[in-house]
Amino acid sequence: MVLKLYGNPHSTCTNRVRTVLEELSVPYELVVIDFGKGEHKAPEFVAVQPFGQVPYLDDDGFKVYESRAIARYIALKYGGIGKLIPAQSDVQKTALFEQAASVELTNFDPSASALAFENIFKPIFGLQTDPAAVEKLKTTLEGKLAVYDVILGKSKYLAGDELTLADLFHLPYGALLEKQGIDFVISGRFPNLTRWWKDISSRESWKKLTA
Repeated sequence: MVLKLYGNPHSTCTNRVRTVLEELSVPYELVVIDFGKGEHKAPEFVAVQPFGQVPYLDDDGFKVYESRAIARYIALKYGGIGKLIPAQSDVQKTALFEQAASVELTNFDPSASALAFENIFKPIFGLQTDPAAVEKLKTTLEGKLAVYDVILGKSKYLAGDELTLADLFHLPYGALLEKQGIDFVISGRFPNLTRWWKDISSRESWKKLTA
């Protein structure tokens, strides 16, 4: 049975999962959830994803939600061990991977996702962007990415010299920074960061989703 991903092509979290599926060449069907019709809040959807958020994955009756958890599941089951996630028998590589994944979740995502909400999603919903909040978020993110530049000056990727899910997790919101005219990842001001970003954002898996 082909995997079914219930999500939306405009959703950052959906595209986080789709990138991993494309990276590993896993066949899947995207079941598009229409936000305008409130399908993500429908009883049958909430019965699977109780928070009413996309995406969730259905693998022949096994259902899992939260994009990073889905990505780990796909990598573990569909050929990603040693490619996108370390073998769990290698405790040191696993620790470094989990460290890098935690860095994305706690040091990148909060500011990057909040900036996208202020500059992109608020206008879509007819809400006013808060300029003071935007400037504060940009300052916070700039400081975090300065640390990324130090980390990436010591290794090719965040968990070492091999690509992992932790790197790919940055793609959806990192790409939205560019759309907001926030050039932290592309300007070269942080040369190691820019080298890394050009590397991961030029992967065929991501280019396929953004073509």
